[in-house]
Amino acid sequence: MANQDTQNDVNVKDLAVQVDNLTFGYGGPDILKDLNLRLPRGARCLLVGANGAGKTTLLRILAGKRMTPGVVNILGVNAFLDAPKGVTYLGTEWAGNPVVRSDLKVDFLVKSVGGDRWPDRRDELIEVLDVDTNWKMHQVSDGQRRRVQLVMGLLAPWDMLLLDEVTVDLDVLVRSDFLDYLEKETAARNSTIVS
Repeated sequence: MANQDTQNDVNVKDLAVQVDNLTFGYGGPDILKDLNLRLPRGARCLLVGANGAGKTTLLRILAGKRMTPGVVNILGVNAFLDAPKGVTYLGTEWAGNPVVRSDLKVDFLVKSVGGDRWPDRRDELIEVLDVDTNWKMHQVSDGQRRRVQLVMGLLAPWDMLLLDEVTVDLDVLVRSDFLDYLEKETAARNSTIVS
């Protein structure tokens, strides 16, 4: 029996996502109730549900932005208390930040988040997302601004990517190229995506 327990512990540590008995609400009725979720490393998971069903709430919990009762482990550690390395969360709030709507060039913003540290990733993301580094952020469309967010947010290699509706502003061609890129990334590096 002890050997079986040890085997289960090893399997749990190898999971990208482990959620047990998660219940969460914002002071009213629970949005998430007794949620259990297990995803292996390398999984690509799409959350589907009506508005208000708790998709964004779950992504923010997985990102460690909300503390909850129950087990919420990402990459083998507590999402809130241990802040696992290699977790990237990209949400819609970025586009409303006044800094990203100011008279700054994309090249400056990309450099400010380490663009020169990962030149191969930077160049590939710029190509995949069809970003012009000479764009000025106060002159671009919402879709172009979103593409810049994705370049900046995905520069550093990630093990867990949490995407909250960040592809909604992308045109069909860019979205298709971006999804192909994400599929390649997860396969090459055994990384995980929840969106």
